[in-house]
Amino acid sequence: MNLDEALEKLRAAREPVPKPLRLPTPEEVDAAERDVGVAFHPDYRRFQLEVSNVVAGVLEPAVVLPNMMPYLDLRRTVETARKVGVPDDVLPFCQDNGNYFFIDRAGRVGYWDHDDRTASPRHASLADWIVEEWLGDADEAG
Repeated sequence: MNLDEALEKLRAAREPVPKPLRLPTPEEVDAAERDVGVAFHPDYRRFQLEVSNVVAGVLEPAVVLPNMMPYLDLRRTVETARKVGVPDDVLPFCQDNGNYFFIDRAGRVGYWDHDDRTASPRHASLADWIVEEWLGDADEAG
């Protein structure tokens, strides 16, 4: 699955919400990247710019707009993840009951488990994570 296809599937799964988030500007994405100190993979940057306002299923990836949804603020997510042991060379972007999904520099998505404090690969790409993990949850919930 390529990223274009995954983003289309995500848009199609969008759930209506009372107050939708807006998408960030490229400058806001750049600022978040500087603030967290990890270079964003191009797929993650594109995700933020094109579909980070989509609500679907039970997972809630972090957003770069800190004043929109403070509990989903990427900066806060990264800070909290670092405090519990998520490695500094990956970008934790989605908290899941004290565990974290992260994207590495090669664009692979992994999972950091707080119980055994280990990081393991899960998906070859962000596109695979969107379809298999995030929308997989949406499919099960619907």
